[in-house]
Amino acid sequence: MSAHALDKDLEAVALAARSELVRAIGLSGAWDADPGWRAVFAAVPRHLFVPYYYVAVADGNERLWRDSPDPRTRERWLRGVYADVPLATRLRDGELMSSSSQPSLMARMLTELRVTDGDRVLEIGAGTGYNAALLAERLGDDLVTTVDLEPEITDSARTHLADAGHHPTVVTGDGTRGVPEHGPYDRVIATCALTSIPPAWLAQCTPGARILAPLATGLIALTVQDETHAEGNFLDTPAYFVPLRGTDPATPGEIPHRPGDHELLRFLLTLTHGTLAPQEARELWEREGRPGRERYGVTVTGEGARAWLDAPESPHTWQLP
Repeated sequence: MSAHALDKDLEAVALAARSELVRAIGLSGAWDADPGWRAVFAAVPRHLFVPYYYVAVADGNERLWRDSPDPRTRERWLRGVYADVPLATRLRDGELMSSSSQPSLMARMLTELRVTDGDRVLEIGAGTGYNAALLAERLGDDLVTTVDLEPEITDSARTHLADAGHHPTVVTGDGTRGVPEHGPYDRVIATCALTSIPPAWLAQCTPGARILAPLATGLIALTVQDETHAEGNFLDTPAYFVPLRGTDPATPGEIPHRPGDHELLRFLLTLTHGTLAPQEARELWEREGRPGRERYGVTVTGEGARAWLDAPESPHTWQLP
């Protein structure tokens, strides 16, 4: 039994809340294409991975935690853990450093990863360890590697995973460089926002591997052709993640937006990394019929990565950092 087992009353609350979360994710359609994830989410207790989190209050942030002496606070913590919302798990000087992603978005991403039995997976951004646990529950511990830059994050993720009975490989290191010693990988999934696709990931993938990563407030799904080539389209869903912390990618600048800008116009501005002036981006977006995320894609080659609208040979292409 875990050293952090809940008391009997809260265990009943946890079981009911997890069941309701699984039902809500199912209703969202997140795993329609791969219902096998339903049993995985039902089996892995999220509360073991989020012993505390922060909620915004009028004068700052309130920490809700598992070991609060107040039983009402402990129940608030537990019910919040099983809400279909992202949870802020680490703050530094008021800045969000790490979080537990919204479960329905996690389910959508895992479904879109299109894993099959025997796939070896690299996760960029260990976070709480919850996503690695879901992957390990589905594929087996020995096929899952997760990496994060911060030792504090990987240490706690390793502990949470052990509490849940899972022991995938947890590595402290720069996620932009991948983890070559445990490859090659059939799937790569990032749970942190990128400005481009690190070339090291492609070199550690098998031909035909799938990479799924947050980019420019969207999710790009790439098929790897060889160690220097990959290509694919964005999914239609928005996705907002804590930025990847590493040494290789360029740091994104502040992208100017006007009040009232449509979310998909902001996506275009972010994707093009400010190479389009806001008015120029607006004119292009309106002229092309207000395209959604799924009309954009990315091509990665040995010379770098570029985004495009509708097709790689489109007249509308933009170099990524």
